[in-house]
Amino acid sequence: MRRYIISILLLLVSFAVSYGTVFAEDEGTGDVDAFRLALEQDGFIVQEGKFVSFDIIGLYDAGYLDSCYGNNPSTPYMLCFLPPPPGERAINEYDGDADTLDNETLVEYRLRSDEALLFIGRTPPECKYFSFRSYVYDRYFPEEGKRKRIFASLGDPLNLMTIKTDGDSPFNASTIIVIAADEMINDRVIAAGIAAGFPEGIMNPDVIPPQLVRMGLDPEDDKFLMLTRLAFFEDQEAGKEYMNGTAARVFRLTPMTVSSTTQPYGTPSLRVRGTGNTSELDLTSTLDELRVAILKENEGANVTELTTQVWLYEGYDALQRGIDVIGENRDTSYLRTDNFNLDTNEFLIVYGINHAMTGRATYCNFGVYGADILNGVGAVADMDLTGTADRYLPGNPLAKYLYVYKVSRNCTESNCMFVPWGVKAHGIELDQSAFVGFRAYLEEATKSGPSWSEIVYDRVIKFS
Repeated sequence: MRRYIISILLLLVSFAVSYGTVFAEDEGTGDVDAFRLALEQDGFIVQEGKFVSFDIIGLYDAGYLDSCYGNNPSTPYMLCFLPPPPGERAINEYDGDADTLDNETLVEYRLRSDEALLFIGRTPPECKYFSFRSYVYDRYFPEEGKRKRIFASLGDPLNLMTIKTDGDSPFNASTIIVIAADEMINDRVIAAGIAAGFPEGIMNPDVIPPQLVRMGLDPEDDKFLMLTRLAFFEDQEAGKEYMNGTAARVFRLTPMTVSSTTQPYGTPSLRVRGTGNTSELDLTSTLDELRVAILKENEGANVTELTTQVWLYEGYDALQRGIDVIGENRDTSYLRTDNFNLDTNEFLIVYGINHAMTGRATYCNFGVYGADILNGVGAVADMDLTGTADRYLPGNPLAKYLYVYKVSRNCTESNCMFVPWGVKAHGIELDQSAFVGFRAYLEEATKSGPSWSEIVYDRVIKFS
């Protein structure tokens, strides 16, 4: 069937003229306009959207959002903005709704079960981490008579270890992503791409599991979004260039005729977290020694030791329980402390295991958040944590695996993160509750986030 579709589409696009692409400069692959033509000839309505950066804090301050979603301060975000369904216009459905920011495209969108989102472009330039993943953003709950945010991922992300591209490196390489709930629709899109000269080896399915979602264009159907994460560009200027809106082209694909034959995807298998290797827990006694050294250095202060616990579980769990997991990602573990207030005469000492040093993560960080709007106002990553425990554990060869960092309203020394106030969502007010959140991204052995039971939880002490 696919071979037949490809043969027909090759004939349809043989007269297409190349206008250049958004692919890597050294790529001699297919043409986006030919791809679009092939899709139209196969019976799709093709509408172009946008791939742009998304300033969560700025949009909250501007009144478009009611939360900052526990944003990772180390990670810029990009979104695929889609046009509304054919013949409809982009509108915000209710007060406080931010479905559209430009009155042309949708941040969150509904999809028919036979529609698809097509991403054609480049992967980011060299960086510590990147990923692409689709989400259910919100859902209607009939028993409550209203929509509620779920923001749950629909499976494993396509990350720098798993995405298919044309390059020897995953960075700055050509790639195609097809987001669909029906395998026949996915196959038609891939066939059109091959007919337009794109190699099948760069095409990535991003499956929407139809059994777990409510697809359709009615007010009570689910809304989706596509989120891209990027962290720590090797070349900052190259990173800015990638985020300027020209790195990819995005399309909404709608069949002109609803097919009587469908092939819905099953729920995709997930990469298994954890390897069974618990060697990081052998550092617990050394971490206890570090705690004693921290307390001794700050003798005389009032001490509150905060509790660290799992912060966010996974998307499939959230979809079943109807809870909000604020855009979680299976490529990381999420931990957080309980809430606290931080005055100008108080400070935190954050300490723990540098999971990047033990090999349990590609990168890890901690961030400080306002508890009410979940605004991340600053973060410190493993590169800046390395070596910070040495002076507390002189001569201990295991000190290189540990870290110590101060969080304060008044930073006068090195290895201190300043927490501002009076700057709207970019800070945390003195009377506002806060917490510390922890992430450990991408264990190389599993290409997923580490298992919570195989890492040592980070710790925080508040001194007054």
